[in-house]
Amino acid sequence: MQYDNNQIGLSSPAKGPHAMSIEDPPPPSSYQYRGKPRLERYLGFLPMLAFAATLQASWESLGSSLQAGLLNGGPVAIVYGMILSFAGSLCLTLSMAEMASINPVAGAQYHWTYELAPFAPRFLSFIQGWVTVIAWWANVAVGPYLVGTEIQGLLVQNYPSYEPKGWHGTLLVFAVLFLPLLVNIFARRLLAPVEVLSGVIHILSYPAIMVVMIVLGQRHTNEFVWTEFVTDQSGWHDKGIIYSIGLLTAAFTLSSFDGVIHMSEEVNDAPRAVPRSMVWGLCVNAILAFGFAIALLYTMGDFQKALDSPTGYPIIEIFYAQTGSKAASSAMMLPILLSGCYSSFNVLASVSRLTWAFARDEGFPFSSFFAHVSPRYKIPLRSLFLVTIITVLIALINIGSSAAFNAVLSLDTLALYISYLVPILFMLIKRIRFPGEIRWGPFVLGKFGIPINTFAMAYGTYITIFLPWPETQPVTASGMNYGAPVFGVALLFAVIDWFVRGHKKWNGPTVMVAPK
Repeated sequence: MQYDNNQIGLSSPAKGPHAMSIEDPPPPSSYQYRGKPRLERYLGFLPMLAFAATLQASWESLGSSLQAGLLNGGPVAIVYGMILSFAGSLCLTLSMAEMASINPVAGAQYHWTYELAPFAPRFLSFIQGWVTVIAWWANVAVGPYLVGTEIQGLLVQNYPSYEPKGWHGTLLVFAVLFLPLLVNIFARRLLAPVEVLSGVIHILSYPAIMVVMIVLGQRHTNEFVWTEFVTDQSGWHDKGIIYSIGLLTAAFTLSSFDGVIHMSEEVNDAPRAVPRSMVWGLCVNAILAFGFAIALLYTMGDFQKALDSPTGYPIIEIFYAQTGSKAASSAMMLPILLSGCYSSFNVLASVSRLTWAFARDEGFPFSSFFAHVSPRYKIPLRSLFLVTIITVLIALINIGSSAAFNAVLSLDTLALYISYLVPILFMLIKRIRFPGEIRWGPFVLGKFGIPINTFAMAYGTYITIFLPWPETQPVTASGMNYGAPVFGVALLFAVIDWFVRGHKKWNGPTVMVAPK
C-alpha cells in the first residue's frame, strides 16, 4: 500500500473506531521518504520516556514558576490547579498521542492539520507550521533564561552587593546553550544515554529535596495548604480571574508534551514508542509535581517573605527559610538549575527536527538549504544552527529591554496551546463525521475519543484565554503580558508569507510514506 500526500495515514479506511489496534502501520524500519532527506532511527522507548520526563521537568519547573501562583490564588490555585492541569494536560496528551500513533512525523501538528482540515488544508497547515515553529523557537530560550536568572538570584542572596544586569543573564544563556549544542552536534549517539542519565537525576534528586524540606521546614496548617485563597497580592479583585491566572503556574509546569513527537523520525517503532513515552512521561511528571507542591506549601515558611524575595524567585527564599543556610539553599537549587540545562539538550534536538521538517516541506524561505541532513553527523545541522542563532538573538534582546525579551518568551506557551487545539479540533470533527476514513494506529482512544477530545478542547481554550493576562494590576509597560500582541505579529507574518511566497511553494507535507 502506498500513500500519496493527500492520503498519509489519516484518510484510509479503518475497520472501526473502537478497537485498540485496528490496522497497525508497517514497522518504522520499513518506512521510506521518497526524494526527501531522512534521519536514522536509533532511539528506543526508554530514552524517549526520559526525554519526555526531563523536557517537561515538572517539579523543577514548578519551583521556577511559583511566583505567578503565589501572587494569584496562593495555595488553592497551586494545589487544585495542579489537579485540573493534570486532567486537562492528560486529555491533550492522549489526543495528540493518538495522532502521533497514526502518523509519527517530526512536523506533527502541521502534518495532522493538513490531513484533517475540513477546508483549506494548504493554508491552514502552512499557518499551523509557522505557529508551531515560532512557539518552539521561543521555547528554546526559556530554559537557559530561567537557569541564568536563577543563578543571578543566588548571587543576590549570597552576595548582597551584587547588582544583576540584563547582559549578565544573556551571557549565562549563552553558557547554558554551549554544552547541549556540542552534544547535539558531535555526540548524537550519546543523546540516548544522556537522556536516561538525565531522567535518573530528575527522579533521584526529588526524594533528596523532599526529605530536606519535610525534615527541616516549618509546618503550615492543613487549612493554609488546602483552603488558603490569596486575593490581596496581585491587584486583581475578581476571584475567578485570580484563580485562572494562578492556574497558569500549573499549566506551564505540565506543558510542552509534544516535544517528543518532533523526534519521531529517529525513534524505533515510533507509532507505539512515541505515544507511550508522551503519556507515561506526563503522568510521572504530574505525580512528582503534585507531591512537590504539597510539600512546598506545608514547609514554605513566611508566605510574604517568599513572595517578596529580592532574588526574584520565591523558591530560593523558601529553601533558605527551610535550611537557615545560604550554602544549603544554593545546593538545593542545583537540581532545578540542572533541569534547565539537560532540558536544553532535548529542546535543541526537538526544535531542530521540527525546523528541519518544515524546511523539508518548503515552509521556509531557503528551505532546500535548511532541509539538508549532514552526511557526517547524520543530523539536520543547518537547522540546528538556525535554532541556536535565533536563541542567541532572542537572548540579546534582554540586554536592551527585559520587557521586550519577556514579550518574546510569553509567546511560547500561548502559541503552543493554539498549535495543540487546531489538529485536536479537526480530529474531533473527523471522528464525529467520518470515523471510517481514519486509519487508526496502534494507540487508539476508541469510545473515549470524543469525550477526551472535547475536554481537551475545553481546557485548552480556557488556558489560552488567560495566558495573555498580566499577573498584576495596575498594568504597567514592564508588567504587561505581551503574549497576545506578539502572537498576533507572528500570525500576521505567517499570513503575509503565505500570500507572498507560501501559496506558490507550499503543497502541504510532501513526505510520502510507503512500505519498502
